[in-house]
Formats: sequence, C-alpha cells, structure tokens
Amino acid sequence: MNDFDPANATQSSAVVENSTTGSEEGGNSKRQKILPKTLESKSFAIKDFEGNKEDQEDYIANTMATYKKNLTDRSEHQLGYPFNLEYDYKDLNQLMPFSINNIGDPFIGGDCGNHSRPFEVGVLDWFAEFMKIEKNEYWGYITSCGTEGNFHGILTGRKMFPNGILYASKESHYSIAKAIDMFSMKWVQVETQVSGEIDYHDFKTKLLANKEFPAIVVANIGTTMKGAVDDIDFIIQILKEGGISQDRFYIHCDGALSGILLPFMECEKKVISFKKPIGSASISGHNFIGCPITCGVLITRKDYINFHSRNIEYIASQDATIMGSRNGHAPIFLWHALNREGCKLIQKQVEECLKNARYLKGCLCKAGISAMLNESSIIVVFERPKDEELIRKWQLASQGNVSHVVVMPHVSVAMLNTFLDELISKRLTWYKDEIPPCLEVDIGKENCTCALHKC
Repeated sequence: MNDFDPANATQSSAVVENSTTGSEEGGNSKRQKILPKTLESKSFAIKDFEGNKEDQEDYIANTMATYKKNLTDRSEHQLGYPFNLEYDYKDLNQLMPFSINNIGDPFIGGDCGNHSRPFEVGVLDWFAEFMKIEKNEYWGYITSCGTEGNFHGILTGRKMFPNGILYASKESHYSIAKAIDMFSMKWVQVETQVSGEIDYHDFKTKLLANKEFPAIVVANIGTTMKGAVDDIDFIIQILKEGGISQDRFYIHCDGALSGILLPFMECEKKVISFKKPIGSASISGHNFIGCPITCGVLITRKDYINFHSRNIEYIASQDATIMGSRNGHAPIFLWHALNREGCKLIQKQVEECLKNARYLKGCLCKAGISAMLNESSIIVVFERPKDEELIRKWQLASQGNVSHVVVMPHVSVAMLNTFLDELISKRLTWYKDEIPPCLEVDIGKENCTCALHKC
C-alpha cells in the first residue's frame, strides 16, 4: 500500500486535480506507512559455474525442488487471495515449448505467425455473450490482469471526455488510483456504506457539485476487501436525474472476481450487462476460473475502439491494447478451462463456495468473532488476528482492523476447519486479559460481537 490509494484521501465533493500527493491533508507530505513488518524477499542467485555442468544442473534442480516444496506448502494455506488453485492443465504441457505472442488487435491478422488469436476470440465471444452484447457490437482482448482492463476502460472514458471527472468509491481497487495518476485525471472520491457498496447519497451530492463536467464512473462489481457490488441501475438513475445525459457519462465496471460469479446467483439486477449504458468491463481470468498465468478479460463497445486504434505497419495490425506483446498462452488456458468446465460446473462451484462461505461466517460468529458476509459474496470479513505470523501463514489479506478469507473452489471445509481451530485457539490467548475490539465502524454493529453489541 505504498502506492496512493483513494481510500486514504480527503473526503469532499471538491475535484482533486491528480493523485500524486497521497497525504491525509492533500499536501506534499508523505503518507504514513501502515504496512505491518514484512519479511525481506529471498534471492535465488544467478551463479557462474565456470563450465562445471554437473554442479550447474544440481544447483538448478535443488533450487527448483526447494521452490516447488514452498509453493506446495503455500498453496495448502492460501485463504486470503482470490486464486482458484483447483485446475488441471496437463493437456497444455505440449504447448510450452512454443513462444506464443498475441501482439496487436485480436480481430486483425498480423505478420507474427506464432499467435493464439482463434482461442482469444473464442474466449472473448463467450464473455461477450455472458455480458449481453452482440458479437458485431463489442471489442475486447485478453489482458495481463484485471488492472490492465481497468486501465483500458478508464483511458477510454478519459479520451471520450478529456475534461471529465472520474468518480470512484473509497473501496475501489488500488489500480483505479494508478490510472488516475498515469492519465493525469481529475477525480472525486465517493464514500461507501459499511458493506463496502458506494454511498449513493454522497455520490449524488458530489456529482451535483460538479455537474457542468462529464462523468467517468467506476462501478465496483465486487470490492476487493468485502465483495460489495455497486448498483449500476441506481448509478445511472443518479446520473440522469443529476442532469448528466447519456452522451456525457462513461461507466467502467470493475468485475474482478464477482463479475463472473453474479450471473450464477439469483441476482440478475447486479450482473454486468451491456444492455445498460455502460462503456466497458474488466474481469480477472485467473481468479475464479483458475489459471497459472495471471490474465483478465476486457470487453468494450466496438464504436469506442477508434479512440485507441492506430495502424502499426511492422506488425501488420492495429495497436489498440495497453500492452504491446501479449501472452499467447493465457487465452489457451482460459479456452481450455471454459470448454472443460462449462456453465454447469461453474454454477456448481459458485454454489459450493457460497455454502462454504456461510459455514465459515457461522463458525466465526459462534466462536464470538466479529464477521461479515455480504449477500452474493464469497468473501468473509472478520476481526484481524493479532498475530502477524498467522496472517502470513494463511495469507490473509488485511486492512485496518479486519482481515478476510476468499472462499474459492480449492478452499474445502477441512481447510477452513484447520484454520478455524488455529485461529480460535490463539485468540483465547490474545484476549485472555484484554477486550476484543469493536468493529461496528468496519463491518456494522449487526456483525460485531464486542461487549457492547454481541451480535
């Protein structure tokens, strides 16, 4: 969290010119670091074996074995980050000897023959149908991660409305702050409800204070810490009632993890749909689908791509993506997963994750630990453990007074029980002579088990 984060900025309806300061008062002083003490990264040295092939091979083999052992252990204790580790891509080992580069526009051929564009377009078509936009009306590409998709969507809004103001809630992903910095945008930070969902009253107030400017809005379809979903319909209603007509606003949906979950739940109102006047949407590919390569999906309207596209003769294609060279293996992994799993298996996985998330929340509350689980979310937020070693062991994403567990397909009830046993046992020693903290401000009094509230 050394990067600037809108969540730490001053709250007001005033336009912030840029995000280069990051101080509590909006000045030039450095923001206080809030990270806990972390361990230094280990270095695997590059060595010169002076022609001793045997020593060289032994060193490489031993290093790989050590690293694999560490990865195995870490995977068995992966609770806090949205990685689905339940996948099998052995079929794709046959493609690893090939360098595959999807440079350029995925819908336009180029001179680079080692590409996977047919796989990429197949995946994009699937997501386009998923987001309710016709094949001849959309454009998109497989990104390196969800952040790149956010960059592309926000840059499109920036190019459409050079004098526009970006509105983002204080629980938006930190990549939004990066985009604000990179594109030198004016922005307004919007408060959130205790659930993490945008505060619509605050949004309306700040929008009206700047209604002479076009609006570029980031809608969170699942916030990072709490999995809260902003109501796109209500955002559109506020924009129109505030005098911002459809030709003066641009909405980018940060779908990250929840963007792919919601269509498989009974919450049609919350899903990303281009039947609504949104401009773009970004979803992570490695999160719920599961992929050993970080990747994401960006879908936007075809008419908007002219804001980005330039002909590049030496690649015989058009440049409309944020990156130049793009990983050609990632689309193949996503194509493989979507064909093998299909909607029925994804539906089953979503239902299982929801059930396990409710189980975890119930166990925490039964143990007297403050915990919250938003509707249509698989992220369980709870009282931050006092032991940083425990946080590191289980890789719990933590912010302020809370930590969270993301209940992904690889997170079994047995794994949760092991974690719960350790947490509850250690917590008895932490609060033997102390009172557990009140988390009313963080997760709401209805979810707080402190002496005052006892939910």
